[in-house]
Amino acid sequence: MTNLNWNDLRYFLALVDSGSLTAGARRLKVEHTTVARRIEALEVALGLRLFERLQRQWKLTPEGENLLAGARRLEQEALALERAAAGAAPLAGTVRISAPPVIASHLLVPQLGFLRQRLPGIALEVVGESREANLSRREADIALRLSRPSAAELAVRPLIEIGYGLYGAKTYLASTGQDAWDFIGYEESLLATPQQKWLEKIAAGRPFPLRSNDLSSLYQAVRAGLGVSALPHFLARGDRLLKLLAAPACPVVLTVWLVMHPEVRRSPRIRAVADGLIELFGQDSVKQLAV
Repeated sequence: MTNLNWNDLRYFLALVDSGSLTAGARRLKVEHTTVARRIEALEVALGLRLFERLQRQWKLTPEGENLLAGARRLEQEALALERAAAGAAPLAGTVRISAPPVIASHLLVPQLGFLRQRLPGIALEVVGESREANLSRREADIALRLSRPSAAELAVRPLIEIGYGLYGAKTYLASTGQDAWDFIGYEESLLATPQQKWLEKIAAGRPFPLRSNDLSSLYQAVRAGLGVSALPHFLARGDRLLKLLAAPACPVVLTVWLVMHPEVRRSPRIRAVADGLIELFGQDSVKQLAV
C-alpha cells in the first residue's frame, strides 16, 4: 500500500466507465498503453487483480467491484477540492466554455473581443461540442446549452433567444417553384427538435434528399441549392447567397442557457466571464443577430 499512486484511481474509473482500453484512453486523452500500465501499477500496489482482460473489454473482478465505491468517493472529494480551489483563484487564468458547435463558431466567438477588452488577464478556451459537458467533472467551467438542464445542483440562467426561419439559396428559389421544393433537415436522432417538427409539417410528405445531425452541414446544403431548411437567423441572415422566405414564417424561438456548477461560480475569473457573457448577449446589437 505504500506505493499506491492515488492518480491511478482516475485510470481505474475511466476504464470502468468506458469498458475498454481504447475508450478509456480516448476519454483521458492518453495512449491505451498508458491506461494499461497505470492499471497494472494500481493492481501491484494493492496486491489485487482488479480486471479480467477479455478480448474486447476489461471486466471488473469481485475485488475490483469492492474497490469501486471507495474510488468513486475519492473522485468526488478530489473534484470538490478542485472546485473549491477554483473559487479561491484570482481574476486571471483560463476559463473553459462549452457550447454547441455552430453557436460557438458563429454566435459566441465573433463577439469575444468584448470580453478580451474587459478581462485581459483571462484566457478563454471555447470548445464546440454536440454532447453536454459534465460540469461536475470540470469538463468545462461554463456551458451554453439549448435546453434547460434538469439537474437541480446546476446554476442556470437564460442568456439569449435565437429565432429560426425558412431559408433557401436565391438561385434555387428562382428556379424552383414552392410546390417542387426539396427539404433539408435533421436525421432521426433530432426529429423531436421544434424546428424539425415544424419543417416536417411544412414539407407535408415531400422529400428530404439530405438529412444530418450537423447544423453546419444543413446550412452548407442549403447554400449549395439542395433544398430549403429551417436555419437560425444568426447563421443564415447575413449570407448573401440565401433568402429568408417571409411565408411560411417559422415560429420557433429557442433559448440559449448559461450553465455553471454553483461551487465553480464562486471563482472570481469564472464569475467575471459569466457576467461578461450575460452583459454581452444582453446588448441589442447581439440580440438582433439572433432573433
